[in-house]
Amino acid sequence: MNVTMKEQMYEGKAKQVFATSDPEIVMVHYKDDATAGDGEKRGTIHDKGIVNNKLSNALMQKLEKEGIPTHYIQELNDRDTLVKKVQIVPLEVIIRNVAAGHFSLRMGVPEGTQFKTPILEFSYKCDDLHDPFINHYYALALDLATQEEIDTITKYSFKINEVLKKIMADVNIRLIDFKLEFGRLADGTIILADEISPDTCRFWDATSNAHLDKDLFRRGLGGEEDAYQEVMKRLLG
Repeated sequence: MNVTMKEQMYEGKAKQVFATSDPEIVMVHYKDDATAGDGEKRGTIHDKGIVNNKLSNALMQKLEKEGIPTHYIQELNDRDTLVKKVQIVPLEVIIRNVAAGHFSLRMGVPEGTQFKTPILEFSYKCDDLHDPFINHYYALALDLATQEEIDTITKYSFKINEVLKKIMADVNIRLIDFKLEFGRLADGTIILADEISPDTCRFWDATSNAHLDKDLFRRGLGGEEDAYQEVMKRLLG
């Protein structure tokens, strides 16, 4: 695709976003920076940006084939990808299949407990408020999304869960939980945005339950670089 990169629009914890010569397209650059605990812990994971870029792009293309519209357009190189420009819906969606992390602490459920059905949670995407836990009534009252948008996001999120669980099971990985973000195109269409990677998902080896995700960095366990590479090796060869 023949577009040229322009000025930087945004820099987050893990990515930079650049405008392009096409007003409907932006370029995302994936960094190696790693943060945890609301940004209190900072570091780097070598080649994390490469893993997250390539994995996210591959998974989004698989989701497109299953009827989930995404922002993906074209991978330019190891760290840079062209995506559709969206207005991010200020809702973080978390799907949980197995108890882990904050859920276990909040609900007193031991890590590793398999749920009878997947759980969907919403958080208000607001760094200043530390992304507080909300329900769909909050989202409607605060005008974060319409009921139609919430219904669409919910439907897509459960479908994404089913597709990703199957993809991961095929390479002996358990999909424990994951975070999604959605965006609005200029015409209001809701599509999947952000990324799908070991940064935004909990992946456990299906045989040993070894962590293959950012929890290794969060908890100071070490081995996160090897874990990210292992996920990429299993999924992309």
